[in-house]
Amino acid sequence: MRPLRYSINVTLDGCCHHEAGLPPDEESMDYWTAEMARADALLFGRTTYAMMESAWRKPATGKWPDWMDEWQIPFAETIDQAKKYVVSSTLSQVDWNAELVKGELGPAVERLKQAPGEGLFVGGVTLPLALADLGLIDEYVFLVQPVLAGHGPSLLNGLRERIRLQLVDRHDFRSGVVALRFRPLQ
Repeated sequence: MRPLRYSINVTLDGCCHHEAGLPPDEESMDYWTAEMARADALLFGRTTYAMMESAWRKPATGKWPDWMDEWQIPFAETIDQAKKYVVSSTLSQVDWNAELVKGELGPAVERLKQAPGEGLFVGGVTLPLALADLGLIDEYVFLVQPVLAGHGPSLLNGLRERIRLQLVDRHDFRSGVVALRFRPLQ
């Protein structure tokens, strides 16, 4: 069974809005590129899918936009080419190498996890909360930003039951960001 990994940037006060932390740098983009590459497919909710597509889908011209630095291109190419699954009750179709997840969330994600491969990657806020409540997340990766945001969506806000975690890896970045990898205690 392939593991489901949840990864997200989070500030010291628990905010996980994509603009609340430090701007991406070369070191963090290399880390995220490696995280994405560890997955056979990405699992997104509608909002995260739309946000990622607007930022990282390769334009029809075949050329990355001028705003993108050279060190961002490996991440852009990795996410652009990745297989994606989208959970949405409002979308009737998706593209960008994606397909809609059909049926009840728990059994549908269980089926994805049963497929052979190295792993699934989930990002965002709302979908991971539902997956955590269902006990489907096998690994949590938090890139803790040395920032106090004071506002915005909070990490796993509304979780029904406490989930005890075991730290299995830590990586310190020059920027002060700390990547913490946890697995749920059984």
